[in-house]
Amino acid sequence: MGKLLDSIDSPQDLKVLSLEELNQLADEIRQLLIRFCRRHGGHLGSNLATIEPIIALHYVFDMPHDHLIFDVSHQAYTHKILTGRRRAYTDPGSQEDLSGFTSPKESPYDDFMLGHTGTSIGLACGMAAQRNATGGKDNIIAFIGDGSLSSGPAFEGLDWAAEQGGNLIIVVNDNEMSIAENHGGLYRSLAALRASGGRSSDNPFRALGLDYRYVEKGNRIEDLIEAFRQVKDTDHPVVVHIHTRKGLGLGQGSQGQIGPTSITQSDGQTSHMTPLPDLPAEGPVEANHWQDGLDSLGRLPNSRKTYGRMAMQALEARFPQEPGLVVISPATPLSNGIDPDFRQRAGNHYRDVGIAESHAIAYAAGIAKAGGTPVVATSATFFQRAYDQIEQEMALNGSAVTLLVFSTGVAKTDATHSGTADMVMMRGIPGLICLAPTSGAEFLDMLAWATGPARQPVVIRVPGERTLATERVGKPMELAANPSKTNAECGSDAAPWDHYRILQEGKTVALLALGDALPLGCDLADSLERSTGLKPTLVDPHRYDSLDEQTLDTLTGSHSLVVTIEDGQLDGGWGQAVAAYYGPSQVHTLAFGAAKEFNDRVPKTTLLERYGMTVPAMTRAISDALTDQASWI
Repeated sequence: MGKLLDSIDSPQDLKVLSLEELNQLADEIRQLLIRFCRRHGGHLGSNLATIEPIIALHYVFDMPHDHLIFDVSHQAYTHKILTGRRRAYTDPGSQEDLSGFTSPKESPYDDFMLGHTGTSIGLACGMAAQRNATGGKDNIIAFIGDGSLSSGPAFEGLDWAAEQGGNLIIVVNDNEMSIAENHGGLYRSLAALRASGGRSSDNPFRALGLDYRYVEKGNRIEDLIEAFRQVKDTDHPVVVHIHTRKGLGLGQGSQGQIGPTSITQSDGQTSHMTPLPDLPAEGPVEANHWQDGLDSLGRLPNSRKTYGRMAMQALEARFPQEPGLVVISPATPLSNGIDPDFRQRAGNHYRDVGIAESHAIAYAAGIAKAGGTPVVATSATFFQRAYDQIEQEMALNGSAVTLLVFSTGVAKTDATHSGTADMVMMRGIPGLICLAPTSGAEFLDMLAWATGPARQPVVIRVPGERTLATERVGKPMELAANPSKTNAECGSDAAPWDHYRILQEGKTVALLALGDALPLGCDLADSLERSTGLKPTLVDPHRYDSLDEQTLDTLTGSHSLVVTIEDGQLDGGWGQAVAAYYGPSQVHTLAFGAAKEFNDRVPKTTLLERYGMTVPAMTRAISDALTDQASWI
């Protein structure tokens, strides 16, 4: 570690450095972040692009008296390093201490917990309005880039900023990329500004009434310092458009400086060399946006990419015969298995609308109205940004749109990226069929039905890691010997997943395990039989927007306890709907699911223990419930 970085504990330490030392500091931070992301994982490309701009901002302005508000905040690693959180990046033992995004819980230099996009300008407008009302003198700075300008709230913020007036500095970090490539007419305007050195008449910022400055060398500290000094204490809104290089430092010139290509791991008895992840290239390259971290056991296939690729392969085979079949991604394709090769082959069958989830749903509803077959794919945490369009343009209008919801369930995530609330959100909207497959094969069956005979709004919760792990070891969920109806027999039925599937016939206790919770339900069934001698009935419900009342009524004949398990929020969820259906009847219910709470990087095992969703805890709860029932008789 360079000695200069070791001396930086706050932004005040920057202000005594020479220009040469500031550049040395940038180099040290760059090598640190490359090493950190190779071992720990993280947003690599965006942070390498913003090292110099963030150093310059902290050098010129006086944070936290002045306020720096990031958009998404996945490019804030340098900001964190400079504001007293350096140790989390230099000490392997401290690398779990910080969020991947800004958080007021961590530092007074962070005003907001942020992980979604497009909101920085609106937040800055609000803070500036209150400052104006109280006679404050602080500078309010919004830092936005990585495709975030395509987000509707970003445009709304820009539109309002000019109307509001007063001190407001909007730094547009233009690295020529979103998560993948940029899409939309706005980015053609940015390209024209870059090509003209900021002099193009095609300037959307000036068109909205905003002052405008351009910095061509956005990774040159001296140019940035000069530009920021010119706008400091401005009395009107101004955009500072800086042209940066995404992934700067990943080029050939840095390869010899990044340290070893492997590290020594020890399991207490033996040591072995584990290769570090390969480095992508610098520049507008999709692969450098995120770097996977080190897994000493070897990284296993990711469920999002595995099932996403399966879905794309199935849809691609239909493209020649179905010109209206279209896959839509709001800027997050690769993480969901929609890889560049597929996108190239798909041609007009694939559309990336940029970071604009609300537009993606409205756009899809328009395609469906005109007779097409749209499929919108993104993460659970991003679909909530399009709630209004899902409810109105999609469900209310009966638009034949299929949503593929990735990254769901209980997991260790940043607070902004939880996937536990999607089922509560979706099942609360009338007119949506919400499906929860329990295998890759069933997922593809549901996708074929939703994009074929269904012709109505359908949501499919893409299987997650627990299901993938089960399939990987060859333990598919088998049908019962004589189920009333199998998926294969459903053909073109109007609603082939109306009826629950009985996987195991038993008595007294019925386990209804939804979607990704089914492997847990199977383990629980085995545990109950071993510990109590009781063979429970095991049920795969398939869907969560409605109840199979016929099956629920049938269970009352030979079961006194119905247990629901869901990999999502319990409050307002599917399990509570089952419990409400039974009400005060002779059948008692026990529901397991996640609590309604925000969790920031809490390990999954800890969460499952907290929610009582481990096999031992559920076995005890069921045994206790049966004992209580016996005492009532």
